[in-house]
Amino acid sequence: MTILIAGTIHLPALERAKALTETASLVEETRSQKGCRHYVWSADPTSDTRVYVYENWASVEDLAAHLAGPYYQNMLASLGKYGVSDTEVSKFKVALEEPVYDPEGKPRADFFTE
Repeated sequence: MTILIAGTIHLPALERAKALTETASLVEETRSQKGCRHYVWSADPTSDTRVYVYENWASVEDLAAHLAGPYYQNMLASLGKYGVSDTEVSKFKVALEEPVYDPEGKPRADFFTE
């Protein structure tokens, strides 16, 4: 079952770029972990402080291994130096996944392959 992590954190405006640069290698290393399909920490271009967090894991077990491992612990320690605030990050179990665009290229809000 796919697990998504999505949300935002805030870092001080003058430190955000430095913090993201410092943790880039951890992001890259995390992507090599079993079950990690996507792992992104991205600066919001409309805010001086907001960072979007997006992760996609193949299973609860893979996410659990990540959370217990060194990359997660090192990310917490690295970002913690900069004063993370206003953290709103949630996890989601995905019951069904399908493309946004149908075979004719039309974007669809409904689930059309069920």
